[in-house]
Amino acid sequence: MKRLVLIAALCAALPVLADREGNVLKARLLGNNEVPAVSTAAHGDLEVRIARDGTSIAYELNFSGLQGQVRQAHIHVAQRNVNGAIVLWLCGSATNPGPAGTQACPQTGRVVGTLTQADLQPSTTQQVTTLADVVEALQDGVAYVNVHTDLSPGGEIRGQIGGRH
Repeated sequence: MKRLVLIAALCAALPVLADREGNVLKARLLGNNEVPAVSTAAHGDLEVRIARDGTSIAYELNFSGLQGQVRQAHIHVAQRNVNGAIVLWLCGSATNPGPAGTQACPQTGRVVGTLTQADLQPSTTQQVTTLADVVEALQDGVAYVNVHTDLSPGGEIRGQIGGRH
């Protein structure tokens, strides 16, 4: 009986232990997720980790196989199959540099960083004026990430961010 109580207590604690660093959300980036869809063999993934206090978002973006030269990558607020406003830049290029401090995009590989309120590009049309608004959109599944190239300026690969993992 004591063993059963101990197992039950451990099972109850697992979500808290798993969430000690905040919410983890993921996205799988593919060309057919773009609006309109893009025919490409490129793919990628994004993992964001929202700080427990909601004041920062750590991210890791990985991508490969892009047909065009990478120009920029960012997070937008919009539901699936709808294009939305850019709210956070992940990386840019000489052609599309992004706000001051935006890191350079590789042609393939990994981009990591941490975003705060200072990195936010407010969107009044989408009512996103604080990082808390972005966090809410991420948690509600109404945000996406995409990687733009010279051949697909609207985005070559895209993934809806959502689902706690």
